[in-house]
Amino acid sequence: MATTPSFATDIRPMFRDIDVAHMKPAGFDLSDYEDVKRHAAAIAAAVRRGSMPPDVRWNEEMCATFEAWQSAGCPP
Repeated sequence: MATTPSFATDIRPMFRDIDVAHMKPAGFDLSDYEDVKRHAAAIAAAVRRGSMPPDVRWNEEMCATFEAWQSAGCPP
């Protein structure tokens, strides 16, 4: 990846409205930077496992983008 991913331009767009709605009852908001940052390790593990999102798996590029964002310190 040539540039460091950011939440606003790279990460937030990967979460569909249905994903956001699905996770709110679990106690966090996938549309909220602070919530995603706080739960980044669990999200990364879940998307790698394929347990999130529940209907369509993230492809390798999406997983790698999320992990690069996480490794870079979760820039906004």
